[in-house]
Amino acid sequence: MDSKTRYQILFNKINQYNSGEKGITRIAYTNEEQTCTHAFMRMCKVENLDIRMDQCGNVIARREGRMKELPPVVMGSHLDTVYQGGQYDGVVGVTAALEVIKRLNEKSIVTDHPIEIISFACEESSRFGVSTVGSKAMAGLIDKEKYRYLKDRDGITMEKAFSLCALDFNSIDEASRVNEEFKAFFELHVEQGPVLKNNNKKIGIVTGIAAPVRFQLKIIGKASHSGTTPMNMRQDALLGAAEIALELEKAAKRELEYETVATVGVIDIHSGAMNVVPGEVEIKIDIRSTSMESRQRVVNHLFESILAVKRNRQVEIVSEEISSEEPILLSSGLMDTLKNICIEKDLSFQLMQSGAGHDAMNMTKLCRVGLIFVPSEDGLSHHPDEYTELDDILNGIDVLEDVVLHYSKLE
Repeated sequence: MDSKTRYQILFNKINQYNSGEKGITRIAYTNEEQTCTHAFMRMCKVENLDIRMDQCGNVIARREGRMKELPPVVMGSHLDTVYQGGQYDGVVGVTAALEVIKRLNEKSIVTDHPIEIISFACEESSRFGVSTVGSKAMAGLIDKEKYRYLKDRDGITMEKAFSLCALDFNSIDEASRVNEEFKAFFELHVEQGPVLKNNNKKIGIVTGIAAPVRFQLKIIGKASHSGTTPMNMRQDALLGAAEIALELEKAAKRELEYETVATVGVIDIHSGAMNVVPGEVEIKIDIRSTSMESRQRVVNHLFESILAVKRNRQVEIVSEEISSEEPILLSSGLMDTLKNICIEKDLSFQLMQSGAGHDAMNMTKLCRVGLIFVPSEDGLSHHPDEYTELDDILNGIDVLEDVVLHYSKLE
């Protein structure tokens, strides 16, 4: 069986585990996700890998090297999905890693360094509102008491979800591998955006993972009758919010060089009605970049706009910072190796940042990290129609195989 056919069968086997009728629903720590995870463990067993599940539910499958004491070269991603998600997000990285192992076994290649596959638990935030739980646990970044009582839409706590999977939440700290040494970590992932497809590139070599700063604004004007309040006498909270949103867009567009983005993703009108001038509006803002300086310039313009709207529209605005994270810059040395591999394979590529978070960002706490993107049709992700050509995935696997072989040799 050729590699293409073999990989397609593997990919299809994983995606048969699904609790939904539309798209793929395989939510973390549910029966479907756990059944899929154990099926993946059996697939790894067939390839003679040593397999274990840690205290957070991460699967670690190890192929020993010639020298067992050397730090492993690691590949991985995740198998859980969002509600009504697609087939590719996360799954491509896990199945690609197993295909690399299949190729090495087929060629009877013995590496100097051990090689590991990690299928991380609970990468998506869909169930409990927190993401990359498995890789956070491995990197020693879990706030156990904060996470313990987080609830899903059915009121089930994370601690209870663990127990239903025969996992002990109290032992989650034992999933940490901060005292171990790793050679490098690589994650292959679909881009989840339109850049590679629009630029006709086959491979994205990620330079950094953007970090968001998020704000909630409450704009308080004065509700009044839409028919009897003259336009020059209104304190329209919605128009104030709209003005801020447009100014935010302008500020982000000035930062195109740094690929900084800004989004007003939520807008709520308090007691809204067609015949009432909006008196109170809440908006939620997400600003992200790999450049803290660029991000801060957008933030500064946001607050300048807030002052201008308060003054010009005679409204009150209350702002709250919800969260602020630091961007992650990836290993330049690994990027150079990936570039050379793409050149050798005559694969077009581009350097790019990731606007979405990945398990790779937490693994930077443990070792050097390389993140490889393959194109997404129409930039769709977290959607039943997300799609990546099989040949594009195979290009990514070819690159992943070469880079893993490169770093698994004794230097």
